[in-house]
Amino acid sequence: MSGSVTASLKQLWHKLGSPRWFYQITRNWVRGFGVMATVLLLVGCIWGLAFAPPDYQQGNSFRIIYVHVPAAILSQSLYLAMGVGGFVLYVWRMKLADVLISACLPLGMSLTVLALFSGAVWGKPTWGTWWEWDGRIVSTTVLLFLYIGIYALREAISDSELRGKASGLIAMVGTINIPIIKYSVDWWTTLHQPATFTLTEKPSMPPEMWLPLLIMVVGFYFFAGHNILNRMRAEILQREAKTAWVKNLLVKTN
Repeated sequence: MSGSVTASLKQLWHKLGSPRWFYQITRNWVRGFGVMATVLLLVGCIWGLAFAPPDYQQGNSFRIIYVHVPAAILSQSLYLAMGVGGFVLYVWRMKLADVLISACLPLGMSLTVLALFSGAVWGKPTWGTWWEWDGRIVSTTVLLFLYIGIYALREAISDSELRGKASGLIAMVGTINIPIIKYSVDWWTTLHQPATFTLTEKPSMPPEMWLPLLIMVVGFYFFAGHNILNRMRAEILQREAKTAWVKNLLVKTN
C-alpha cells in the first residue's frame, strides 16, 4: 500500500515538471478560484464594513483591518512560495518553479505596498503617526525591498536560466525575513498587537468581528490563486510558444 502511494506521489511530482500537464489540469481551477474569491470577498467586505460592530476604542477606523491583515498575510505567503520555488528550481531544475516565481512577484509586491499603506492609514488615528520604527513595519518594508530587488533583477538579466537562478537564490535567502515579520511582536517591544488568529488560543475579538476577517483572508487566498494560475498559464504559453502542443492549442482556439 505504502509503495503504491509513494509511486503515485513520485508520478505526480514528475508531472508537475511538465508545463503542458500543468496547463491542462489547471484549466478548471482558474474559474473555480475566481468564483470562490468573488463570493468570499463580497461576503467579507459587506459583513466587515457594514455589519460588524465598531471597536470599543478605535470606533469605525478599525474596519481597515479587513484589508490590512489579509494583504499582510498574503504578502508573506507569496514570498514564501517564491522561496520554495527557488529551492525547487535549484534542486530539481523544474521550469515551472521559475514560472511560479515570476507569477507571484507582481502580486506579492502589490500586496506588500497595500499592507504598508493601509497600515499607515490605520496607524495615524490609532498611534498618532504614519510611521514608527516598529519591528513589524520595518521588516515588512524590508520585504518590499526584497520584492523590488527581485523584480529589478529579473528585468535586468536577459538570459532566462541565469535570471531564474539569481532570482530564486535571492528568494530563498530572503525567506529568513518571514519569521522575523511574524515573531517581531514577541521578540521586541512593538506597537503591533499579537496575531489575531492562532491554533492554540481563541481570537480576542468577538465572532461578529473576526469571522468576516477570516472570510476576507480566505477570499484573498483564492484571489491570489486565481491571479497566479492565470499568470502561470499565460507565461507557459509564452515560453512554450514553439512547441507543437501550444501551436495545436492556438489553432483549436482560433
